[in-house]
Amino acid sequence: MSELSNEQLLDIDYYLRLTRTLEERLVALFRQAKVIGGLYRSLGQEGESVAAAYALDYKQGDVVQPLIRNIGAILVAGAKPADIIKQYMAKGDGPTRGRELNIHFGHPARDGFIGQISMLGDMIPVMAGIALAGRMQKRKLVTLAFIGDGGSSTGAFWEGMNFASVQKLPMVVIVENNGYAYSTPTSKQTAARTLADKSYAFGCAGVTIDGNDVLGVYDTTKRAIENARSGGGVTLIEVMTFRMKGHAEHDNQAYVPKELIAEWAEKDAVVRFENLLVERGVATREQLDAIQQRVKKEVDDATDEADRSPMPDPAHAGKGLFIEDGYWG
Repeated sequence: MSELSNEQLLDIDYYLRLTRTLEERLVALFRQAKVIGGLYRSLGQEGESVAAAYALDYKQGDVVQPLIRNIGAILVAGAKPADIIKQYMAKGDGPTRGRELNIHFGHPARDGFIGQISMLGDMIPVMAGIALAGRMQKRKLVTLAFIGDGGSSTGAFWEGMNFASVQKLPMVVIVENNGYAYSTPTSKQTAARTLADKSYAFGCAGVTIDGNDVLGVYDTTKRAIENARSGGGVTLIEVMTFRMKGHAEHDNQAYVPKELIAEWAEKDAVVRFENLLVERGVATREQLDAIQQRVKKEVDDATDEADRSPMPDPAHAGKGLFIEDGYWG
């Protein structure tokens, strides 16, 4: 079952469960009016996010760039549940000291991920730039970027992909085809047969896979990373998945047919993965339950820590604007 050891397979399950449990806790906090701003769920997409990020080698300096539905990826890369909860609650000792929201933060020096910006297509040129910088420094790092179906229609996406492909940069791009760009169906914002077909325009490799097959996503991404590291250039991986919640908690998803939601609920990546672990003798139900209990305690502890944390001090509003302030150390 893939090249992964049993320990690594259980580690992946831990991150899957941590992602889902953490987001469920964030929903509870949102309904208690403790979350500042919007809340964006990855329900239904956790599998591809965790599996793709797990394929990177962070000791080599690999870097992942998440979108708002890639909490699983940044947890794999090194983010802590308390960091994410404090960020959503805009706490004074959170990653951005209350200056930004949701997962708009990064720890490039400490962990293997960078913060996103809302103009999502612009992150592709940024990740191409990091890949180019790594090459110029004679490092063997690979960058992994996530982009949505809607984001793959932006000009910045095309410019970044074209540049990265021409330069044969060590970059892998995961295109999340989750059915809707907010409320716009994929079929109404691109005439491409598949999103992976866009790779033909760039001259890079492209493939479409089942995004709810955790091991399939891991294996495909791992091969693409190895190809990139060895000089093979860019791979565009379209993962077919589904967003089981609205764009955010304020969106009731009324534009999605109920039958479609029910169909994809039967393809739950977390359930599929755990069933496979049990069928192949990798884990028992008792072991999986123990992982869930471990995750719940970690999320409980992180919530308690975030609740105790102070709100930002208004006197510090002007600090941290310049690196010489030393505020972010």
